[in-house]
Amino acid sequence: MAPMQTKRSVVPNYQETVSEPIQGTAIVIIHPGSFYLRVGRASDTYPHIIPHVIARKCKQPLTTVVHRDPTLTFDVKLPQESENVLKSTCKCIGDVLASCITSDGTPRRATCAQEVLGYNVKVKAQAMKESADFQWTRVDPQQQHVVGEEVFYLDPEEKFHVHWPIRRGQLNLHSGTGGSLTAVLSDLETIWRTAIQQCLDISAKNFRHFRAVLLVPDAYNRQHVKEMVNLLLTRLGFGACFVHQESVCATFGAGLSYACVVDVGDQKTSVSCVEDGISNRNSRLRMDYGGSDVTQIFHWLLRMSGFPYKQCDPKTTVDALLLQQLKENFCHVNLDVNGPQSRSFRVKSPQQPSCQYSIKLGDECTIAALSFLHPELLNLTGHKRTHAQQRSHGDPEDPHDENYLRETSQRRANRDNLDSSLQTAAEGLAEDGQLGSSQMDEDMGDAGDAAAAISARDGGDKDLQCDQLLSLDQAILQSIDRCGSDDMKRKMYSCILIVGGGIMFAGIHTWLRNRLSMQIPIMYRTEQIDVITRPKDMDPRITCWKGAAVMSCLDTAQELWIKQKEWTRNGVKVLRERAPFI
Repeated sequence: MAPMQTKRSVVPNYQETVSEPIQGTAIVIIHPGSFYLRVGRASDTYPHIIPHVIARKCKQPLTTVVHRDPTLTFDVKLPQESENVLKSTCKCIGDVLASCITSDGTPRRATCAQEVLGYNVKVKAQAMKESADFQWTRVDPQQQHVVGEEVFYLDPEEKFHVHWPIRRGQLNLHSGTGGSLTAVLSDLETIWRTAIQQCLDISAKNFRHFRAVLLVPDAYNRQHVKEMVNLLLTRLGFGACFVHQESVCATFGAGLSYACVVDVGDQKTSVSCVEDGISNRNSRLRMDYGGSDVTQIFHWLLRMSGFPYKQCDPKTTVDALLLQQLKENFCHVNLDVNGPQSRSFRVKSPQQPSCQYSIKLGDECTIAALSFLHPELLNLTGHKRTHAQQRSHGDPEDPHDENYLRETSQRRANRDNLDSSLQTAAEGLAEDGQLGSSQMDEDMGDAGDAAAAISARDGGDKDLQCDQLLSLDQAILQSIDRCGSDDMKRKMYSCILIVGGGIMFAGIHTWLRNRLSMQIPIMYRTEQIDVITRPKDMDPRITCWKGAAVMSCLDTAQELWIKQKEWTRNGVKVLRERAPFI
């Protein structure tokens, strides 16, 4: 994780009326996620990355119940039947792994679960001689909030509410403390202002001299987008901003003209088909799972294998971060790694001596990584759904929103078809001298059917609310199948771009490519399915941010900017005109 370094502030000579090319140093790229916030100037090589979390001091610490959003997604208490399904799924995956061969053609050696369990249950902690590596975060008595990594190491005795303003890729609205839209936006404002001031060394009074680019999810909530644009232009006071979707920015970052973009984050996974800088509306899917869910699955598998650190509690921040680290270090889909593997890890806690554990690991490292392809395992963290881009319910501030345009097109279609039907009926009357009622009903029915077809076409939703969660490969197939033309489907099948930090497992691209190659319809099969996980050898966690930085400096993107004065004067109406995906 990049440290919160500072650099000398350079206030650009930016005026709204000047149409000259905008300097990258004058543009701030903001990519908010469920776990991390990535922020930096468009001219920077890498963004600054900080945990997207804030802790606020309780106003009445003696009587207030402290609210703490979890660092990881919670695992749920499953009934015995559901737990048996999980164990059965793990056994099936283990059987498949046992039948695989390694890269040199030799059979893969199966892991004996009893051997791993027998070793791990006997392991004892080894105390380290050195003292604690770090301390609890020091909080000034007058300090009202803490932002970023310092929140992780707040003393549990401190009375602070802990809020993650984005969960599952959406604003974290709930009925508890700090769960209102107003409170969440206030948290975002404080986190973003603090990050920009500390990381980029730009004072709040100088925000008006800068422009901001905001990345939003592919399957977005229009109300939330409007509120975040208002936050940037009105509350933070940037001179201008524009908004774009993560998948489109990912293609710019990867240097691709088209791709089926799979963005796997900490708590959500989205799939969208992008061509020539446009995300196909029908293809946008979002699943309520990500890297955090895999961490909980890995912990569950470790416990079944006799995890020696028995006091581990994912509800505590320190242990949650440890489990995240173990998943990132140990999990893989490399078939050449087989048989029991001996590893070690260290447990650290503020103001406590460190201790070290040795551990033997088997196929649980691969099974956890493959849970993206076996959604039965994801039930460990609760019931989830698959979401498509939902149609807007209208906006009272925008009289010409998409509902108005859709209804206008429907009325026009009804009128045109009615005129056509009446003209046909009149011609028939002139020929036959009479008009049968059945003929009139048939003509009117044809007009109604045509209007309904146009309504469905213009709505462009193909709403999908799937109670059965889609695996990653099924979501890709579903997304591409929702594209309009055979040519576009063929393109999407040939280029699949994986971004985000939730699925950075060695070998996952090969496994996913093999799964897809067996399921792609014959008519769309190409010579090669290109699954790209590190475009241009770039860290997939910053591909979207990097693409937004590239896009913001292009001449073709200048028409997307919404200036502060325009927003003040026209409000959400200008967002409809400037955001290419609304």
